[in-house]
Amino acid sequence: MRCPFCGFEDTKVIDSRPAEGRKRRRRECTNCGRRFTTYEDVERPLLMVLKKDGSFEPFSREKLIKGVYNAIKKRPVSVEQVSSIVDYIENHYANIMSNQVSSTDIGNMILEKLRDIDAVAYIRFASVYKDFSDVESFIRCISELDEPEE
Repeated sequence: MRCPFCGFEDTKVIDSRPAEGRKRRRRECTNCGRRFTTYEDVERPLLMVLKKDGSFEPFSREKLIKGVYNAIKKRPVSVEQVSSIVDYIENHYANIMSNQVSSTDIGNMILEKLRDIDAVAYIRFASVYKDFSDVESFIRCISELDEPEE
C-alpha cells in the first residue's frame, strides 16, 4: 500500500476491524511514520438480471430492498431481516461465481425467505411477483402456506 503523504511503497497494518460490511485498516508508513486509514471491499462479479421480457439489467440491491419493503409495510419485519434476505441473495450468486440470474430465481428466493419470516408479507410479495389476476390465485397461494416445505 502506497503512503498517501510521502508515496513510499511500504506500510504496516496497525489495526484491522470490520466496518459496515468491509474491512477498516489503520496503517502506518514505515518511511515517514504518518498514519492513515484504508477500507477493503470484496469485489463481486457484475451480476446481470434476466427480466421476464428477455432484457438484461444490472443487479440492484436498492431495487430489491424497495420491493421487499413494499411487501413488509406495517408488518413486524425488521430492517435487519430485510438486509439479511438481500445479503443472502447477493452472497449466493457471488459464491457460485454467477454473473447472470433470472428475475424469477430472485423472486423465488425472496418468497422462500419471506415464507419463514411473515405470511402476510409473503402473500403481498407473491401477489405482485406472480401477478395475481383473480381471487383463485390468492386462495391457491394462501393454501400453499399450509403445506410443508419440500
